[in-house]
Amino acid sequence: MANLNNRKVAILTEDGFEQVELTSPKEALEAAGATVHVISPKTGTVKAWDKDHWGIEVNVDKLLTDVSPDDYDALVLPGGVLNPDKLRQNKDAVAFVSAFLDEGKPLAAICHGPQMLIETGMLKGRKLTSYPSLQTDLKNAGAEWVDEQVVTDNGLVTSRTPDDLEAFNKKTIEEIGEGVHEPHA
Repeated sequence: MANLNNRKVAILTEDGFEQVELTSPKEALEAAGATVHVISPKTGTVKAWDKDHWGIEVNVDKLLTDVSPDDYDALVLPGGVLNPDKLRQNKDAVAFVSAFLDEGKPLAAICHGPQMLIETGMLKGRKLTSYPSLQTDLKNAGAEWVDEQVVTDNGLVTSRTPDDLEAFNKKTIEEIGEGVHEPHA
């Protein structure tokens, strides 16, 4: 497993993220040595969705408007139905995510998280996966959607559901360990 001791990773989220899709990657990244910050447009805490009910509250480490993509080596986007839908309506969040894609920094999105990627307008020709209900939206955004546990495209890591978290976390750590990738043309 890659040693991420000198890496800083942002997890961008809003209320309504799928609980395990934030907690599992965060724990795996911290275990690999990364410094992980939960970033949100709101201060205080963000509330998780846990399968079919509200879950835990997670402390927000940094306010989105107080950070820059330059502060981080990688970005993780947890899913949940509510979370990406709120984030994609926030111009600061879209700009933050776009910067990671533009600069070729590792970006990992799971389940409904890739919905946020659509808003960047930067998916043309990219291969990825997501929760199955997003496949038409992703194809319409120019992506090649595949039904696989984990898909990597030049530093962009995607997975379908919480069932894929083990593979998602492993591949995310590997890509962050590799560092910046050549930006997608």
